Amino acid sequence: MAILLGSIADDYTGASDLANTLTKNGLRTVQTVGIPDPSLALPDVDAVVVSLKIRSVPASDAVAAAASAERWLRQRGAGHVLYKICSTFDSTDAGNIGPVTEALIEAAGGGVVLVTPAFPETGRTVYLGHLFVGGQPLNESPLKDHPLNPMHDANLVRVLTRQSRNAVGLIDLTCIAGGAGAVKARLDTLSKAGVTAVIADAIFERDLETLGEIALETPVSTGASGLGLGLARALVRSGRISSGGATTADAIRPVGGLSAIVAGSCSKATLHQLDVAERSMPVLRLDPERLLAGPDEIAAAISWAGDRISASPVIIAASAAPETVSRLQSLYGREASGHAIETATSIIAAELVERGVRRLVIAGGETSGAAVDRLAIPAFLIGPEIAPGVPVLRTVGNVQGDMLLALKSGNFGGEDFFTAALAVMR
Repeated sequence: MAILLGSIADDYTGASDLANTLTKNGLRTVQTVGIPDPSLALPDVDAVVVSLKIRSVPASDAVAAAASAERWLRQRGAGHVLYKICSTFDSTDAGNIGPVTEALIEAAGGGVVLVTPAFPETGRTVYLGHLFVGGQPLNESPLKDHPLNPMHDANLVRVLTRQSRNAVGLIDLTCIAGGAGAVKARLDTLSKAGVTAVIADAIFERDLETLGEIALETPVSTGASGLGLGLARALVRSGRISSGGATTADAIRPVGGLSAIVAGSCSKATLHQLDVAERSMPVLRLDPERLLAGPDEIAAAISWAGDRISASPVIIAASAAPETVSRLQSLYGREASGHAIETATSIIAAELVERGVRRLVIAGGETSGAAVDRLAIPAFLIGPEIAPGVPVLRTVGNVQGDMLLALKSGNFGGEDFFTAALAVMR
């Protein structure tokens, strides 16, 4: 299998978001979970998104995992590799966006890399190097309080500089409006000054198209799904996309079985989606503190679901209000409390599948990653979009047989997302 575009995603929901964007913009795409086993037969596609869980791990671990994925993608023909990051740029001052980006630059033999988390479709824009969410600076938006990596600085040049060994530059909107020639000239000037990573403004999709055209001529870029949009459209315009191979229709064929939803996200959007879903289906709200205390809460949740799931889809949620999350983190530690809840929700998801669930919706990036790992799913075909950034995923090569999943980032989707997802998944 020779591919045109490779991507390394720093979490599983972000990978699905990117795979969805590439598919919508003309690329036949498959999402793998880690580097696939050589025995796994992947479909004929234009792009592969390798899903990793490296957003919040130590920087050295993130660099090692990304480097392995980059080698695997290059061996399969990828001329360009996009390091897919979150559109809120969430990370700490130690990384991992800077260290991974610099490692990929070095692996590609040097040069300068475009970096932008802009994705106007989801309200993320960058202006004068500052990230805005729905028109608000990131540090004033509700997304500033990420449970793992709070973001209190909207100046991305400053944020990336704190993570990087080399200089970080800026290409502003005025330059981008001047077209590809103006941007290339600016990149050349910055490169001669020793800059290796450049934050790029983007307000409109046309800005992303300009950036995608330029990035495609280089070996590496770093950005959210918006940059993937630009890369995909540049590839389509180049005439290099062939016909045939995997399609969204292949991914949406019915699988039957039971349906369930597992939520671990504590975002405001997910909490409201749970309230809305409770009007039409059974919802069990777990006690996060009891989850941390031992296995009894997990066993009770599985028993509760077993009594109801044959009659109706069920929702099991470990989601909690921000003040509850803060209290648990102060009592048990941020990492320990997060890990315990991810483990518990992944066990519940696996037990539901054991009991016949074949259509599974998971809310929350870390929750999704833990569940997919426990289910040992090696890859996904990309189906139709449920909501911006969230496609239907059809499993490839997993031991449980064909399943349909939706992996939802906490802040994605409208208020009726859960019922909408189940309506698409048959």
